Amino acid sequence: MPAIELPKAFLDRVRTVTDKRPKAVIDHIIKHGSITTEELKELYGYNHAPRAARDVRENGIPLKTTMTKDSKGRRCGAYTFDLTVALDGEKIGGRKAFSKNVKDTLIQRDGSRCAVCRLEYSARYLQVDHCVPYEVAGESLSDDPDQLMLVCGSCNRGKSWSCEHCPNWTEIKKAKTCQTCYWASPQDHQHIALVQIRRVDIGWEGDEVEVYDKLRQKSKTQGVSVQELVKSIIKGSPVLK
Repeated sequence: MPAIELPKAFLDRVRTVTDKRPKAVIDHIIKHGSITTEELKELYGYNHAPRAARDVRENGIPLKTTMTKDSKGRRCGAYTFDLTVALDGEKIGGRKAFSKNVKDTLIQRDGSRCAVCRLEYSARYLQVDHCVPYEVAGESLSDDPDQLMLVCGSCNRGKSWSCEHCPNWTEIKKAKTCQTCYWASPQDHQHIALVQIRRVDIGWEGDEVEVYDKLRQKSKTQGVSVQELVKSIIKGSPVLK
């Protein structure tokens, strides 16, 4: 698809995005008019195209998804600017970047820990995220700290994949459903992406690593996984009796 002439105001807006991944997508669309899932993978190494597109949308740049053919003639997805939204001043804006003050407030409240895996990280490795995805709740949920959480990069990627494949993300879009999901409330959830699963992420750090090593050795001896061993220990614990 050839490049199209973009309104100056919109062009000025998209060029304010400086983060590497969304900027690469934006620059490619400016130059070529669109970017395909094949190009995202082959040219930029982005194997998960929806994540790259989401990065652009979260910077307030509207995209629309179309279908085209890749270099081998197979159907593939393509992204281009959604100018019908871009030219509507009331709609452009999207999810805003969070200030350092917001992050500092969350660190003061929760410590420098990921809300999901509960491991401690240097503040620069933690990301501020909406408990309920922006794509579901939009601006209906404020940026009050009670609606935000700190997550590490690994858990954020897991959350993104799970959310983007959840019917509540793609079709239903009920904020209350998200609020009872593991990814919004790891300590008190009723489902994971609408599937009846209960999950606990446990990490061992510092002096605790020795405990994990002992568990791992015992699991090898018994021929089970560490997860299975931990479950059997919990089942036999007087706490549950």
